[in-house]
Amino acid sequence: MADRVYPSAKPPAAATNGAAAAANANGTPTTAGPAANKPQLYRPYRPQPPQRRRRRRCSLCCCCFWTILLLLFVALLAAIAGAALYVLYHPHRPAFSLSSFRTVALNLTTAPDGSASRLTTLFNLTLISKNPNSHTFTFFYDPLLVSLSSASGSVFLGNGSIPAFASYPKNQTTLRTVASATTEDVDAESVASLRSDLRRKAGLALEVRMETKVRVKAGGRRSKKVGIKVVCDGIKGVSAPRDKNATVVANVFDSECKVDLLIKIWRFTF
Repeated sequence: MADRVYPSAKPPAAATNGAAAAANANGTPTTAGPAANKPQLYRPYRPQPPQRRRRRRCSLCCCCFWTILLLLFVALLAAIAGAALYVLYHPHRPAFSLSSFRTVALNLTTAPDGSASRLTTLFNLTLISKNPNSHTFTFFYDPLLVSLSSASGSVFLGNGSIPAFASYPKNQTTLRTVASATTEDVDAESVASLRSDLRRKAGLALEVRMETKVRVKAGGRRSKKVGIKVVCDGIKGVSAPRDKNATVVANVFDSECKVDLLIKIWRFTF
């Protein structure tokens, strides 16, 4: 009985390899197999959501921008309103002048041993407050604090006060006050400076300072109180009276009073 021979599975593979080699030899492309025919998967790009910090920064910038814009708009309206009021009413600041200055007492005594010096002063002042506005601008003043010192500001000579008053449009008010001081212990520098000034023919030069708060009334409206400072300088010829009952009249023709606003920021006053 003859044996049957079964063909092996390898020849087809070999044949396949032979066919591929023949194809390569002929210059025709070959396919790699099942892996080469597998289609590639396409994954679409998904944008990431923006971060929250950027949104917060953007909202903060927008808030700051609109706040600054609103403040500028309000400032512009205030400037326009102020310019309109100035054109319509042309307001003026109050004016002060010194009409009379009399020395009643000016005594400087020193102990025999030179250890202490005493200063006693008494002055009579007459001032005039003017309201140059022709419209319905009325000034209401709080009590004025008056202080006297030498022109250099090194020697304090006295203080006083003026009661509260009102100054009406195109009107002037006469103010009288008494300033005095009694200083028991005067330093050596102040004594030397004061005696040197009193020996001069022109006499002692003084400076008058006043501080108060004023409120302005225009029609039916009233403003808030604003601090003002009045400085009068140019007072010459102040000397000590030779007699107890005599007074010395100082020269106030060249005196000038300046009015400035007092601006207070926190604890500082300008």
